[in-house]
Order: sequence, then C-alpha cells, then structure tokens
Amino acid sequence: MTSAWILVGGRLVPGPALAALPHPDLVIAADGGARHATTLGVPVDLWVGDFDSSDGLTLDVPRDVHPRAKDSTDAELAIRLARERGSTSLAILGAFGGRFDHAFALALGAVRLAQEGLDVLLHSGDESGHPLRPGEPLHLTLAAGQTFSVLAAGPLHRLSIVGARWPLQAAEVPSGSGHTLSNEAAGGELVVQLTRGTALVTVLHPAGTLLAGDPYSVS
Repeated sequence: MTSAWILVGGRLVPGPALAALPHPDLVIAADGGARHATTLGVPVDLWVGDFDSSDGLTLDVPRDVHPRAKDSTDAELAIRLARERGSTSLAILGAFGGRFDHAFALALGAVRLAQEGLDVLLHSGDESGHPLRPGEPLHLTLAAGQTFSVLAAGPLHRLSIVGARWPLQAAEVPSGSGHTLSNEAAGGELVVQLTRGTALVTVLHPAGTLLAGDPYSVS
C-alpha cells in the first residue's frame, strides 16, 4: 500500500493527533497548502495548482501549473497526481476550515474515493473525517467522552453505532439529520456501520488525545 499526504489550504492545528500519523511515501501540496509542510516537518515532492493562493511562498520542488479557469480544484488535481503515482492511501491534511464550498467538496469527494476502494482520511489536527463504506464496519479507538458525529450525506439505511454514549442499532437516518451529531465515545473501540448510504464520521481531537484504528495512526 503506497501512502500519500495531500496538503490543502484549510486549517491545520499542530498536536498529538497529527504527530501520530506515520510519514507517507509521497507528499503533494495543492497551491497554498504547501504552507503546511513546515508545520508537518515534511518535504514536498510535488506542488500543483493555479498558484493563486501561494503568494510569498517559495519551494524548490517540481511544479505542475494549471490555469485558474479549470474544471478541477487544486486538491482534486493533487489527488489525481497521487493516484497516477500509485497511491492507494490518502491523508488530506488541512481539510477543514477555510472556504465552506471547498471543505464540503473535499468531504463528499473523500466518500466517493473510499467507495472506489481507496483508504482516505481527512485531518486538520483538531478534527478528522473518515468515510463510511456501506457493508464495511469502521473501527476507531477513542478516549471516553471524545466527540464524534456521523454526517448523513444521503439517507442512511440500518446505521449501527457500538461503543458510544448513545448507541444505535439498524437505524434509518434521513439526509442531513442532526440525530447522529455530537455523540460521545464510551472509551475504547467505536464501531460504526451501515448497509446503504453515504456518510462521513468526524472526530474531534482535543489536546492530549490520540486517534487509533485507522490506516494513518498508531495504537
């Protein structure tokens, strides 16, 4: 499994959750996301975008330059390059915060990529996002009281949550429902699964907590 970090231009908060991520095989910066390389302490292998949000930033790395009038976001261009280079595990860092339209598109795109068979993680240091594949349980190890949500991007069929303060068993959840927001982990293993639908599980990471159980973190 070849892993890649995609650096995008949203919020990135240093802390233990980011420090727990194993270094990848490839780092691609999408335009202004290259600023996060210093925070992460990693070299950038490739820099892509229209470079409209990287004023004053200089990197001595190969650049893949695109016009501002294009059909893909800079993040999508970076993801495409990572896939062309054989990456099957993607951590999109700086995914939250910034412009809502870009963050929302990233979240929906991450779910689509996961349905195509890739391992995908969204992370901003203080918050992470994990696509939920129908029929495949998502296992996360969280601290007691750690906040998580299941975001229903479409109707969710037979959603189950085990290891939470408010568990669910084979529930039907409508698109955009607040019923599955701001739940709390019981401590230990959290298991979320559904039979059909499109969803993203988000986790808050207060200072001093670590996330385990996904492809990019350690127990």
